Amino acid sequence: MFIPATDEKLGFSGHETFPFRYGWLPKAVMGAETPHYFSQPLALVGLGVGKNMVQSIRHWGIATRLLEDEGRGEVKPSLLGEQLYKEWDPYLEDIGSLWLVHWLLVNNSAKAAAWHFAFFGYPRREFTKAELTHHLADWAERSGAKNKTSTLERDIDCFIRTYLPSRVSKSGVAEDSFDCPLVELGLLQQYEDSERYGFVVGHKRTLPAHIFGYALIDFLEQVRGERQTVPLHDALFAHGSPGQAFKLNENSLIENIEAVQHITRGAIDLDDTAGLKQIYLRSAFDKNEMLKKFYGGQA
Repeated sequence: MFIPATDEKLGFSGHETFPFRYGWLPKAVMGAETPHYFSQPLALVGLGVGKNMVQSIRHWGIATRLLEDEGRGEVKPSLLGEQLYKEWDPYLEDIGSLWLVHWLLVNNSAKAAAWHFAFFGYPRREFTKAELTHHLADWAERSGAKNKTSTLERDIDCFIRTYLPSRVSKSGVAEDSFDCPLVELGLLQQYEDSERYGFVVGHKRTLPAHIFGYALIDFLEQVRGERQTVPLHDALFAHGSPGQAFKLNENSLIENIEAVQHITRGAIDLDDTAGLKQIYLRSAFDKNEMLKKFYGGQA
C-alpha cells in the first residue's frame, strides 16, 4: 500500500490552475526577499501578472522548496533558493537545475501531493486523466485527506501540463511562454490521437550525474537508517526513490550510480554479491557537495 513520504498533511491545489512558467521561480525568490511581498499590491506590478498568478508563483516557490513558508503570509528564500538565484543559475537556464527542481517538487507531498502520487504511487506506466484522478482520490481518502473530485481533477490537469507542452493554437502558433520548463525533461508523453498518457521510462540523457547524485544521497539519507547498504531494487522502485522520480530503468540507474561512484571516489559504491546488487555507503558524503561541484564546474 502506497503511503505519503512524510507525516505532513497532504497538500492539494494552491497553484490556481497554472503550472509554473519560465521565469516564475526566479521571480518567486526575488520577491520573497521582501517580507509579505506576495500579499502586497506591489507584487502585481513587480511580477507583471494578475492576482491569481501572484498566488500561483508563491505556491510554486514553496512547492519546489526554493521558498520557505514562515506563516502568517510571510515567505523567505530557502538556502538552496538563494544559492541558485544569487550564485549558481539565476534564471534556471541549465537543464540540470530543472531536474533538481523536479526532484524537490515530487518529493513535497505537503504542497504537491498529486505530483508526489503520480511519480511514486501510481501503479502503472500509462493512464488517462480519469484513471489517475480515481487512484489519487483513493490514496487521499486512505491518507485522511478529504477533497472534492473537482479539486483533484484540476490538480491532475495541472500535473499533466507541468510535463507536456501546450497544444498548438488554431493560428498554428504554440505559446511557449505558457509552458512549464519541466516540459524539457521529457518525462511524460501523450499517445497520438488518444486520451492516454504515459511516463517515459529509461535513460535520461540530459540528467547530470551530479544532480542524480544529489537525489540518490537525499534518498539514501531518508531510508537507510543505521544501515550501510541499500538494495539497488529500492533505489529503482521504492517510494521516494530516484528511479521512480526520474523514471529510470535498471540499466540507466546503474549507469548513473557508477557515475556517482566516480564523483564520490568510492564513498558511494555499487557491489554485486551472490547476485544481489547493493548500494554501499563506504563513507559519508554531503549531498550539497554534489551541487557545489556541479555548478562550480568541478569533476
